[in-house]
Amino acid sequence: MIYYRYFFILIIAILAAPQAKTQDIHFTQFYQSPLNLNPALTGVMNCNSRAIVNYRNQWAAVLGSNAYNTYSASYDRKIPVGRTDYFGVGGSAWGDVAGESRFGTTQGRFSMSYSKKLGGRRKSAHYLVLGADAAITQRKIAQGDLRWPNQITGNGFDPTISSGEIINDFDFLYADITGGLLWFSVLDEYNNWYIGASMAHLNQPNVSFLGDDAATLFTKTTIHAGGQFQVAPKMSILPYFIILMQGKHREVNAGASARFALGPNRNSSQSWQIGGWYRVGARTEGGIISDAIIVSTRFNFDQMGIGFSYDLNISELRQGGAGNGAFELSLSYLICGPENRGVYCPKF
Repeated sequence: MIYYRYFFILIIAILAAPQAKTQDIHFTQFYQSPLNLNPALTGVMNCNSRAIVNYRNQWAAVLGSNAYNTYSASYDRKIPVGRTDYFGVGGSAWGDVAGESRFGTTQGRFSMSYSKKLGGRRKSAHYLVLGADAAITQRKIAQGDLRWPNQITGNGFDPTISSGEIINDFDFLYADITGGLLWFSVLDEYNNWYIGASMAHLNQPNVSFLGDDAATLFTKTTIHAGGQFQVAPKMSILPYFIILMQGKHREVNAGASARFALGPNRNSSQSWQIGGWYRVGARTEGGIISDAIIVSTRFNFDQMGIGFSYDLNISELRQGGAGNGAFELSLSYLICGPENRGVYCPKF
Protein backbone atom coordinates (compact mmCIF):
# COMPACT_ATOMS: atom_id res chain seq x y z
CA MET A 1 0.00 0.00 0.00
CA ILE A 2 2.90 2.39 0.55
CA TYR A 3 3.63 2.47 -3.20
CA TYR A 4 0.04 3.53 -3.94
CA ARG A 5 0.37 6.29 -1.33
CA TYR A 6 3.54 7.64 -2.96
CA PHE A 7 1.91 7.58 -6.37
CA PHE A 8 -1.13 9.60 -5.31
CA ILE A 9 1.11 12.11 -3.52
CA LEU A 10 2.89 12.65 -6.86
CA ILE A 11 -0.46 13.10 -8.65
CA ILE A 12 -1.52 15.74 -6.11
CA ALA A 13 1.79 17.58 -6.58
CA ILE A 14 1.17 17.74 -10.32
CA LEU A 15 -2.38 19.06 -9.86
CA ALA A 16 -1.09 21.81 -7.58
CA ALA A 17 1.33 23.13 -10.21
CA PRO A 18 1.07 26.61 -11.84
CA GLN A 19 -1.72 26.96 -14.40
CA ALA A 20 -1.40 27.69 -18.10
CA LYS A 21 -3.05 30.18 -20.42
CA THR A 22 -2.57 28.79 -23.94
CA GLN A 23 -4.04 25.63 -25.46
CA ASP A 24 -2.11 22.91 -27.28
CA ILE A 25 -3.03 20.39 -29.95
CA HIS A 26 -4.93 17.30 -28.87
CA PHE A 27 -6.28 14.17 -30.49
CA THR A 28 -9.71 12.65 -29.92
CA GLN A 29 -8.01 9.24 -30.04
CA PHE A 30 -5.58 10.33 -27.33
CA TYR A 31 -5.06 6.72 -26.29
CA GLN A 32 -3.58 6.10 -29.77
CA SER A 33 -1.08 8.96 -29.47
CA PRO A 34 0.88 7.88 -26.37
CA LEU A 35 4.04 9.98 -26.74
CA ASN A 36 1.95 13.13 -27.24
CA LEU A 37 -0.16 12.22 -24.21
CA ASN A 38 2.46 11.38 -21.59
CA PRO A 39 6.23 10.65 -21.88
CA ALA A 40 5.76 7.98 -19.21
CA LEU A 41 3.94 5.91 -21.87
CA THR A 42 7.18 5.61 -23.86
CA GLY A 43 7.97 1.93 -24.31
CA VAL A 44 4.85 0.78 -22.43
CA MET A 45 3.72 -2.02 -24.73
CA ASN A 46 3.64 -5.80 -24.95
CA CYS A 47 5.87 -5.91 -28.02
CA ASN A 48 9.42 -4.69 -28.51
CA SER A 49 8.71 -1.64 -30.71
CA ARG A 50 5.77 0.48 -31.81
CA ALA A 51 5.11 2.90 -34.67
CA ILE A 52 2.02 5.14 -34.78
CA VAL A 53 0.70 7.70 -37.27
CA ASN A 54 -2.19 10.09 -36.51
CA TYR A 55 -4.10 12.59 -38.64
CA ARG A 56 -6.89 15.01 -37.65
CA ASN A 57 -8.94 17.35 -39.85
CA GLN A 58 -11.20 19.89 -38.15
CA TRP A 59 -13.69 22.56 -39.32
CA ALA A 60 -13.41 21.68 -43.02
CA ALA A 61 -17.14 22.41 -43.42
CA VAL A 62 -16.52 26.02 -42.36
CA LEU A 63 -12.96 26.77 -43.48
CA GLY A 64 -12.66 24.56 -46.56
CA SER A 65 -9.04 24.25 -47.67
CA ASN A 66 -7.98 26.38 -44.68
CA ALA A 67 -9.25 23.82 -42.16
CA TYR A 68 -7.22 22.80 -39.13
CA ASN A 69 -4.93 19.87 -39.97
CA THR A 70 -2.92 18.07 -37.32
CA TYR A 71 -0.60 15.13 -37.94
CA SER A 72 1.78 13.10 -35.83
CA ALA A 73 4.21 10.18 -36.18
CA SER A 74 6.06 8.36 -33.42
CA TYR A 75 8.31 5.37 -32.82
CA ASP A 76 9.29 3.91 -29.46
CA ARG A 77 10.67 0.72 -28.00
CA LYS A 78 11.26 -0.93 -24.64
CA ILE A 79 14.57 -2.28 -23.35
CA PRO A 80 14.68 -4.87 -20.52
CA VAL A 81 16.58 -3.83 -17.40
CA GLY A 82 17.40 -6.49 -14.82
CA ARG A 83 14.79 -9.21 -14.29
CA THR A 84 11.55 -7.20 -14.26
CA ASP A 85 12.12 -3.53 -15.13
CA TYR A 86 12.20 -1.67 -18.45
CA PHE A 87 13.69 1.40 -20.04
CA GLY A 88 11.71 3.09 -22.83
CA VAL A 89 13.09 5.32 -25.57
CA GLY A 90 11.30 6.95 -28.47
CA GLY A 91 10.97 9.86 -30.82
CA SER A 92 8.01 11.69 -32.29
CA ALA A 93 7.12 14.59 -34.55
CA TRP A 94 3.87 16.47 -34.95
CA GLY A 95 2.64 19.39 -36.96
CA ASP A 96 -0.41 21.63 -36.89
CA VAL A 97 -1.49 24.05 -39.66
CA ALA A 98 -4.56 26.30 -39.47
CA GLY A 99 -6.22 29.18 -41.25
CA GLU A 100 -5.50 31.25 -44.32
CA SER A 101 -2.28 32.62 -42.82
CA ARG A 102 -1.02 29.00 -42.54
CA PHE A 103 -0.30 29.46 -38.86
CA GLY A 104 1.75 26.37 -38.12
CA THR A 105 3.57 24.62 -35.31
CA THR A 106 5.99 21.73 -35.86
CA GLN A 107 7.71 19.81 -33.09
CA GLY A 108 10.34 17.07 -32.87
CA ARG A 109 10.63 15.26 -29.56
CA PHE A 110 12.88 12.70 -27.84
CA SER A 111 11.18 10.73 -25.05
CA MET A 112 12.35 8.28 -22.43
CA SER A 113 10.93 6.43 -19.44
CA TYR A 114 11.81 3.97 -16.70
CA SER A 115 9.32 1.32 -15.55
CA LYS A 116 9.80 -0.12 -12.06
CA LYS A 117 7.91 -3.22 -11.00
CA LEU A 118 6.47 -2.78 -7.51
CA GLY A 119 4.58 -6.03 -7.10
CA GLY A 120 2.80 -8.92 -8.75
CA ARG A 121 3.68 -12.23 -10.33
CA ARG A 122 4.53 -13.50 -13.83
CA LYS A 123 1.00 -13.07 -15.21
CA SER A 124 0.14 -9.98 -13.16
CA ALA A 125 2.14 -6.90 -12.25
CA HIS A 126 2.05 -3.40 -10.75
CA TYR A 127 4.38 -0.79 -12.24
CA LEU A 128 5.31 2.80 -11.55
CA VAL A 129 6.72 4.61 -14.60
CA LEU A 130 8.62 7.90 -14.72
CA GLY A 131 9.00 9.67 -18.05
CA ALA A 132 10.39 12.85 -19.57
CA ASP A 133 10.92 14.34 -22.99
CA ALA A 134 12.73 17.26 -24.59
CA ALA A 135 11.60 18.93 -27.80
CA ILE A 136 12.48 21.61 -30.32
CA THR A 137 9.45 23.43 -31.73
CA GLN A 138 9.07 25.68 -34.76
CA ARG A 139 6.25 28.23 -34.95
CA LYS A 140 5.54 30.25 -38.09
CA ILE A 141 2.98 32.16 -40.13
CA ALA A 142 2.85 33.03 -43.83
CA GLN A 143 3.61 36.76 -43.92
CA GLY A 144 2.12 37.35 -47.36
CA ASP A 145 -1.23 35.80 -46.40
CA LEU A 146 -1.97 37.98 -43.37
CA ARG A 147 -4.94 40.35 -43.61
CA TRP A 148 -5.51 43.34 -41.31
CA PRO A 149 -8.75 45.27 -40.62
CA ASN A 150 -7.55 48.48 -42.28
CA GLN A 151 -6.83 46.55 -45.50
CA ILE A 152 -10.50 45.65 -45.90
CA THR A 153 -12.21 48.25 -48.08
CA GLY A 154 -15.60 48.62 -49.73
CA ASN A 155 -14.18 46.70 -52.67
CA GLY A 156 -12.75 43.90 -50.53
CA PHE A 157 -9.19 43.13 -49.46
CA ASP A 158 -6.48 45.55 -50.70
CA PRO A 159 -2.95 44.18 -50.07
CA THR A 160 -1.33 47.43 -51.23
CA ILE A 161 -2.49 49.22 -48.07
CA SER A 162 0.11 49.10 -45.31
CA SER A 163 -1.17 47.34 -42.20
CA GLY A 164 0.91 49.46 -39.86
CA GLU A 165 1.60 46.33 -37.80
CA ILE A 166 5.13 45.30 -36.86
CA ILE A 167 5.91 41.58 -36.53
CA ASN A 168 9.53 40.92 -35.64
CA ASP A 169 9.71 37.22 -36.36
CA PHE A 170 7.47 35.17 -38.65
CA ASP A 171 9.42 31.95 -38.04
CA PHE A 172 11.21 30.98 -34.83
CA LEU A 173 12.27 28.02 -32.65
CA TYR A 174 11.92 27.29 -28.96
CA ALA A 175 12.74 24.43 -26.58
CA ASP A 176 10.10 22.52 -24.64
CA ILE A 177 10.28 20.07 -21.71
CA THR A 178 7.64 17.62 -20.39
CA GLY A 179 7.56 15.24 -17.41
CA GLY A 180 5.11 12.46 -16.60
CA LEU A 181 4.07 9.63 -14.29
CA LEU A 182 2.13 6.43 -14.90
CA TRP A 183 0.81 3.68 -12.65
CA PHE A 184 -0.61 0.52 -14.15
CA SER A 185 -1.80 -2.82 -12.85
CA VAL A 186 -2.09 -5.89 -15.05
CA LEU A 187 -4.53 -8.23 -13.32
CA ASP A 188 -4.29 -10.95 -15.97
CA GLU A 189 -4.04 -11.22 -19.75
CA TYR A 190 -7.55 -9.80 -20.23
CA ASN A 191 -7.96 -7.28 -17.40
CA ASN A 192 -5.90 -4.20 -16.52
CA TRP A 193 -6.14 -0.55 -15.54
CA TYR A 194 -3.87 2.50 -15.44
CA ILE A 195 -3.77 6.15 -14.42
CA GLY A 196 -1.23 8.78 -15.42
CA ALA A 197 -0.41 12.47 -15.29
CA SER A 198 1.95 14.74 -17.18
CA MET A 199 3.10 18.35 -17.13
CA ALA A 200 4.06 19.96 -20.44
CA HIS A 201 5.96 23.25 -21.02
CA LEU A 202 7.84 23.02 -17.74
CA ASN A 203 10.23 25.69 -19.02
CA GLN A 204 7.30 27.98 -19.98
CA PRO A 205 8.74 29.10 -23.35
CA ASN A 206 7.97 32.43 -24.98
CA VAL A 207 6.01 31.92 -28.23
CA SER A 208 5.40 35.56 -29.23
CA PHE A 209 5.81 36.62 -32.87
CA LEU A 210 6.40 40.17 -31.62
CA GLY A 211 9.73 39.41 -29.95
CA ASP A 212 8.47 40.26 -26.45
CA ASP A 213 7.13 38.23 -23.53
CA ALA A 214 3.47 38.74 -24.44
CA ALA A 215 2.79 35.06 -25.19
CA THR A 216 4.31 32.80 -22.54
CA LEU A 217 3.33 29.17 -22.98
CA PHE A 218 2.50 28.19 -19.44
CA THR A 219 2.45 24.67 -18.04
CA LYS A 220 -0.28 22.27 -19.14
CA THR A 221 -1.52 19.50 -16.84
CA THR A 222 -2.95 16.27 -18.24
CA ILE A 223 -4.67 13.54 -16.21
CA HIS A 224 -5.67 10.35 -18.00
CA ALA A 225 -6.84 6.86 -17.12
CA GLY A 226 -8.21 3.75 -18.75
CA GLY A 227 -8.34 0.00 -18.69
CA GLN A 228 -9.61 -3.22 -20.21
CA PHE A 229 -12.16 -5.43 -18.46
CA GLN A 230 -13.44 -8.70 -19.87
CA VAL A 231 -17.23 -9.06 -19.61
CA ALA A 232 -17.68 -12.14 -21.84
CA PRO A 233 -15.33 -14.77 -23.32
CA LYS A 234 -14.89 -12.74 -26.54
CA MET A 235 -15.85 -9.24 -25.39
CA SER A 236 -14.08 -6.57 -23.33
CA ILE A 237 -14.99 -3.03 -22.27
CA LEU A 238 -12.29 -0.35 -22.55
CA PRO A 239 -13.13 2.86 -20.64
CA TYR A 240 -10.94 5.95 -21.05
CA PHE A 241 -10.96 9.53 -19.84
CA ILE A 242 -8.68 12.53 -20.11
CA ILE A 243 -8.65 15.89 -18.32
CA LEU A 244 -6.70 18.80 -19.83
CA MET A 245 -6.00 21.96 -17.84
CA GLN A 246 -4.16 24.97 -19.22
CA GLY A 247 -4.85 28.37 -17.69
CA LYS A 248 -8.57 29.14 -17.81
CA HIS A 249 -9.03 26.35 -20.36
CA ARG A 250 -10.46 23.03 -19.17
CA GLU A 251 -11.45 20.01 -21.22
CA VAL A 252 -12.77 16.57 -20.28
CA ASN A 253 -13.19 13.73 -22.76
CA ALA A 254 -14.65 10.48 -21.45
CA GLY A 255 -16.17 7.35 -22.93
CA ALA A 256 -15.68 3.66 -23.59
CA SER A 257 -15.27 1.12 -26.38
CA ALA A 258 -16.42 -2.46 -26.67
CA ARG A 259 -13.83 -4.82 -28.14
CA PHE A 260 -14.91 -8.06 -29.82
CA ALA A 261 -12.53 -10.90 -30.67
CA LEU A 262 -13.15 -11.99 -34.28
CA GLY A 263 -11.34 -15.30 -34.27
CA PRO A 264 -12.49 -18.67 -32.94
CA ASN A 265 -11.56 -17.74 -29.34
CA ARG A 266 -10.62 -14.81 -27.13
CA ASN A 267 -6.91 -15.28 -27.90
CA SER A 268 -7.44 -14.30 -31.52
CA SER A 269 -5.10 -11.62 -32.93
CA GLN A 270 -8.05 -10.07 -34.78
CA SER A 271 -10.58 -7.83 -33.08
CA TRP A 272 -13.02 -5.02 -33.77
CA GLN A 273 -14.15 -2.32 -31.42
CA ILE A 274 -16.67 0.50 -31.39
CA GLY A 275 -17.19 3.25 -28.85
CA GLY A 276 -18.74 6.55 -27.91
CA TRP A 277 -17.36 9.63 -26.16
CA TYR A 278 -18.55 12.93 -24.76
CA ARG A 279 -16.35 16.02 -24.59
CA VAL A 280 -17.04 19.10 -22.47
CA GLY A 281 -15.09 22.27 -21.82
CA ALA A 282 -15.04 25.17 -19.37
CA ARG A 283 -16.09 28.66 -20.42
CA THR A 284 -13.43 31.27 -19.63
CA GLU A 285 -16.14 33.41 -17.99
CA GLY A 286 -17.35 30.42 -15.97
CA GLY A 287 -19.63 27.46 -16.54
CA ILE A 288 -19.50 24.30 -18.61
CA ILE A 289 -20.12 23.91 -22.34
CA SER A 290 -20.86 20.68 -24.21
CA ASP A 291 -18.46 20.48 -27.11
CA ALA A 292 -18.88 17.22 -29.02
CA ILE A 293 -20.30 13.74 -29.17
CA ILE A 294 -17.76 11.32 -30.61
CA VAL A 295 -18.08 7.95 -32.29
CA SER A 296 -15.05 5.77 -32.89
CA THR A 297 -14.21 2.40 -34.34
CA ARG A 298 -11.05 0.36 -34.61
CA PHE A 299 -9.91 -2.86 -36.30
CA ASN A 300 -6.92 -4.85 -35.03
CA PHE A 301 -5.25 -7.44 -37.22
CA ASP A 302 -2.19 -9.21 -35.79
CA GLN A 303 0.19 -6.36 -34.86
CA MET A 304 -1.60 -3.67 -36.90
CA GLY A 305 -4.42 -1.41 -35.77
CA ILE A 306 -6.51 1.08 -37.77
CA GLY A 307 -8.76 3.55 -35.95
CA PHE A 308 -11.32 6.13 -37.10
CA SER A 309 -13.28 8.68 -35.08
CA TYR A 310 -15.69 11.49 -35.86
CA ASP A 311 -16.56 14.49 -33.68
CA LEU A 312 -20.14 15.71 -34.01
CA ASN A 313 -20.11 19.29 -32.77
CA ILE A 314 -22.92 20.19 -30.32
CA SER A 315 -21.64 23.59 -29.13
CA GLU A 316 -22.83 26.98 -30.41
CA LEU A 317 -20.34 26.63 -33.26
CA ARG A 318 -22.51 23.91 -34.82
CA GLN A 319 -24.56 26.65 -36.51
CA GLY A 320 -21.57 27.59 -38.66
CA GLY A 321 -20.76 24.04 -39.73
CA ALA A 322 -24.09 22.19 -39.54
CA GLY A 323 -22.75 20.13 -36.66
CA ASN A 324 -19.66 19.01 -38.56
CA GLY A 325 -16.61 18.86 -36.35
CA ALA A 326 -13.57 16.71 -37.04
CA PHE A 327 -12.54 13.32 -38.29
CA GLU A 328 -9.44 11.52 -37.17
CA LEU A 329 -7.42 8.52 -38.36
CA SER A 330 -4.82 6.47 -36.51
CA LEU A 331 -2.56 3.68 -37.71
CA SER A 332 -0.38 1.67 -35.35
CA TYR A 333 2.03 -1.19 -35.91
CA LEU A 334 3.71 -3.30 -33.24
CA ILE A 335 7.03 -5.00 -33.92
CA CYS A 336 7.13 -8.04 -31.68
CA GLY A 337 9.76 -10.61 -30.83
CA PRO A 338 10.37 -13.25 -28.18
CA GLU A 339 9.16 -12.05 -24.78
CA ASN A 340 9.77 -14.49 -21.95
CA ARG A 341 9.03 -12.22 -19.00
CA GLY A 342 5.27 -12.61 -18.82
CA VAL A 343 2.56 -9.99 -19.28
CA TYR A 344 4.06 -6.53 -19.04
CA CYS A 345 1.57 -3.76 -19.72
CA PRO A 346 -2.01 -2.84 -20.65
CA LYS A 347 -3.17 -3.43 -24.20
CA PHE A 348 -4.37 -0.12 -25.60
